[in-house]
Amino acid sequence: MNLEHGRDSMVKAHPEWLSVNRKGESLADHTAYVGYYKFMCPALPEVREYIKNKVKAYCEVEGLNGIAIDYHRFVDVVLPTTLWPKYGIVQDKEYPEWDYGYHPAMINKFTDLHGYDPREQEDPSKDGQWLQFRCDQITEVANEIADVVHSYGKVMAASPFPTPAMSREMVRQDWGKWNLDIVFPMVYHNFYTEDVSFISDCTIDNFLTKNPETTLYCGMMATDGPEMFECMDAALNNGAEGVSIFTIGSLKSPEIRARFRAYTDSVKALKAENPERFAAVIGVIKPDADPFRHEGVMKRVTKKIDDYVNENRITKAEVKIDLGDYTLVDEYGATRHYRVTEKKSGTEFDVTFYAYGGILSGWNVEPHTKK
Repeated sequence: MNLEHGRDSMVKAHPEWLSVNRKGESLADHTAYVGYYKFMCPALPEVREYIKNKVKAYCEVEGLNGIAIDYHRFVDVVLPTTLWPKYGIVQDKEYPEWDYGYHPAMINKFTDLHGYDPREQEDPSKDGQWLQFRCDQITEVANEIADVVHSYGKVMAASPFPTPAMSREMVRQDWGKWNLDIVFPMVYHNFYTEDVSFISDCTIDNFLTKNPETTLYCGMMATDGPEMFECMDAALNNGAEGVSIFTIGSLKSPEIRARFRAYTDSVKALKAENPERFAAVIGVIKPDADPFRHEGVMKRVTKKIDDYVNENRITKAEVKIDLGDYTLVDEYGATRHYRVTEKKSGTEFDVTFYAYGGILSGWNVEPHTKK
């Protein structure tokens, strides 16, 4: 849905194709995060035709084995928490300026089907019917693309957000309903909780909720160190058929490259001997969104508090922090807000966790400011 080649000329030729947010701002003359975000409205027949014709042209390239789609969604209504500082924002809930899908064609199509205008509600973000309708428009286009790709006898793939449930909430992308042959969900743990457990949780959920006809891989960021292999274990031991690395060039250490080659060779050998081995735990383990049962996440939270206390200590001696109990002070949507006191310094901290689609997907720590 995001214009790629010929972006400027297409925006100039068809500004009416561009997506609109809840405030009524169009990407034709408005920027959401970055200038290259020029998402089109999937409810427009002419947009669908444009995309399908483009895919047909690719499918006619001699020697091409398949098509992989990306950016097939709306603008991020919620960014991963690690990206918030980059844009100077906090997205603890859905805000109108990031909530897209309000193009007149989309509104009219929904109103004709359901008999009301979602904009008339006090908080359209709480309307599950409106959310699902936008997801369904993206799904319809994905499956129209799949029909074209399959008509040429080629493979259909996609690189969507981490899980179908997370994607629905964050970018209106219900990819478990897409007719894909292969899926490479972008399970970039360093964008979210920064802990490898994020990969395990997402991969288990994906195995359980993907289209049964789709082969599951796991897209992950390259880590030039031992954590790379923890990440691969987390995917392959929890239902993924393989992994896709973004990007392999980031593995710069000769030692890590050699270990990577040995690891992948050993996995291929194990899979050849016993293909069922890698899916054995599925159905027994379920994702857990409780942050206090994620040891790696809580270690990072504690370290953030430790760093703050020691950077702001009065004495020269390093403080060994002593945390009290976490108290839940507020919860709404995907957000759970706790408060905890570091006893030695008396400093209170606001600790917030985010669980989109039932997956622990982010956290934040700030010193509590009394109002």
